[in-house]
Amino acid sequence: MSRPTLLFFTDLDGTLLDHDSYDWTPAKPALAELERHRLPLILNSSKTAAEIRDLRSELANEHPYIVENGAAAIIPAGYFDAGQDEDEVIHFAQPRARVLESLARLREQGFRFTGFDDMSVEEVAQHADLSRDQAAKAKDRAATEPVVWNGGALDVASFRQALEQEGLRLVKGGRFHHVMGDFDKAEAMKALIKRYRARYPDSKLVSVALGDSPNDRRMLEAADIAVVIRGPEPLTLSEGLSVMYSDQRGPSGWNECVLTILAGKGY
Repeated sequence: MSRPTLLFFTDLDGTLLDHDSYDWTPAKPALAELERHRLPLILNSSKTAAEIRDLRSELANEHPYIVENGAAAIIPAGYFDAGQDEDEVIHFAQPRARVLESLARLREQGFRFTGFDDMSVEEVAQHADLSRDQAAKAKDRAATEPVVWNGGALDVASFRQALEQEGLRLVKGGRFHHVMGDFDKAEAMKALIKRYRARYPDSKLVSVALGDSPNDRRMLEAADIAVVIRGPEPLTLSEGLSVMYSDQRGPSGWNECVLTILAGKGY
């Protein structure tokens, strides 16, 4: 029986990357196996395109990637089409300016938050524990706005409702709440899966999604195999799904689960 072609879609912070140090080296054994078998690893994160490009360089990753919680999928030049000489960008979101306009209105209504647009590079670096260069790239956003919530727990529910009236969503990530339009990591993942189906028409494709926080939920539930990496708060998915839960956190848990899946699928 032939092995399926596995497509791995992964969140970064708290999943492939350690939540505090951003270290990915505990996942080296599994990363090496994916490379050895030439299985695609698609980074799918709230991070910006500039941030993910840096990480892809570190990982020697040449596959497509998804930025800002699904705002866009970026396909490297020549990846699916040898004649394509520029990166292809598939947009799923409106420009960030639309988000900032809504947030300005809500601030006038008394909602208390601080967004990346309000912060200096140095302040973003402090909040996110990043270098100045990394923080500058984190601020360079196209469609979403991370915010630090300064109100109470009850007020955040009102904030979420007010955003919905503006056609926006509030999604909790590992460090920040993310204000974004009606798109998500799953939509971008599905679009790339269609492209892979066209590339491998005779192969059985199995999508694997790995994540640790609520902003990964839709991606996880849309995959053939969902992998929940252990985090500070339990993340429970809908019943009836094929779900694996890691024992360890961050890249150690990621490594553990990816190697288990590879072995189970005959790799």
